[in-house]
Amino acid sequence: MYAIVEIAGQQFKVSKDLKVYVHRLANEEGSKVSFDKVLLLDDNGNVTLGAPAIEGASVEAKVLQHLKGDKVIIFKKKRRKGYKKRNGHRQYLTQILIEGITATGAKKAAPKKEAAPKAATEEVVAAPKKAAAPKAEKAEKVAKEAAPKKTKKADNQE
Repeated sequence: MYAIVEIAGQQFKVSKDLKVYVHRLANEEGSKVSFDKVLLLDDNGNVTLGAPAIEGASVEAKVLQHLKGDKVIIFKKKRRKGYKKRNGHRQYLTQILIEGITATGAKKAAPKKEAAPKAATEEVVAAPKKAAAPKAEKAEKVAKEAAPKKTKKADNQE
C-alpha cells in the first residue's frame, strides 16, 4: 500500500516504515504528525484518486530529527569583468518516519464528477437559448432605426 501525500507544499510517494526528508516542520522531535492531504491511495491495485484530496484518508508519521541538508554552493561569474560571487545555502529539513496510511472514508470521486457536469451542462444549454432571443429582437430594432436615418441623409444631400 502506498499513497501520494502533500507535505509542506511538496508531494511525496510514501509507504509504511519509509523515512522521508521534508522541509522543516514546526513539531518537536519524537512527536506524531498527521497529514490529511492525501492525493492518491493504492491498496494492492485498488487505486483511489482524490479530487483534489481524498476525504477521511490520512498518513500518520513520527518526527525523527531536525537537521540541515548538504551545502549547496552558488557561484556567479561574468567573464572578462572580474566579477565573481560565491554563496552557500543549507536547507533546514525534518526527517520523518511513516507509521501508517489510513483510508477510512475513502470514496471514489469519479461517479460524483460524472453526475455533476451533466446537470451543469443542461443549465448552461438552457441559459443561452433565453439570451439568444432578446439579442435577435434588439438587432431587428436597430435595423429599423437605421433605415429611416439613411433616407433622411439622402433627402438632406439633394
